[in-house]
Amino acid sequence: MIEIRGLVKAFGSHVVLKGLTLHIGAGEFMTLVGPNGAGKTTLIRILATLSRPTAGQVLLGGCDLTADPMTARRMIGLVSHRTLLDDDLSGEQNLLFYAQLYDVAHPKTRVEALLRQMGLWGRHHDPVRTYSRGMQQRLAIARALLHNPPVLLLDEPDTGLDRHAAETLGMLLRQADLGQRTVLMTTHNLEYAAAWGERVAILVNGQIVSQIHRAEITLATLRAQYDQYAAPV
Repeated sequence: MIEIRGLVKAFGSHVVLKGLTLHIGAGEFMTLVGPNGAGKTTLIRILATLSRPTAGQVLLGGCDLTADPMTARRMIGLVSHRTLLDDDLSGEQNLLFYAQLYDVAHPKTRVEALLRQMGLWGRHHDPVRTYSRGMQQRLAIARALLHNPPVLLLDEPDTGLDRHAAETLGMLLRQADLGQRTVLMTTHNLEYAAAWGERVAILVNGQIVSQIHRAEITLATLRAQYDQYAAPV
């Protein structure tokens, strides 16, 4: 579903992504870890069509992001550092607004189903500013799923969450009706990366230096790999 070939991203003379190649299958949940400055957010921004690559090719379901970004955007749900929610609107009002933008069929039914799925239905009339950080992240995931995209991009969704909220988020992601949705999630937390991902990739200095597949993923294995490739000298 996601095919990245020789991806390069440079900002002037500073090269962030250095010929990165990665393939993620339909329905696969991959977590991506790496130190600050490794290029995780830059990669997510390119996949979300928010930034253009300097060189290389990215395909989503066979669609070239550079050649046809409008089609690609219909295939993507994004949860970034910012929730992209209006604090003064209720959770339900936020989702109904985005449902109009996405031209979602039967918006009220779809919004209610997602709010219930994310455990927010009892607070659906409350302003988002009264939500905890964990609740806002769950609402942001609901927003990203509104138009039923085949690809879900999560850029450090656990940032700012306490342990309980992060574990709740992880449970929801694992139990959500993702179907054949492909998920790529970046995180700094190795424990969550090992627990949530079906495959973990380590990104260092703009390149994938190691991948651990589902049968081999343990926290100890991931920490050993991370210390080998990504730990500061």
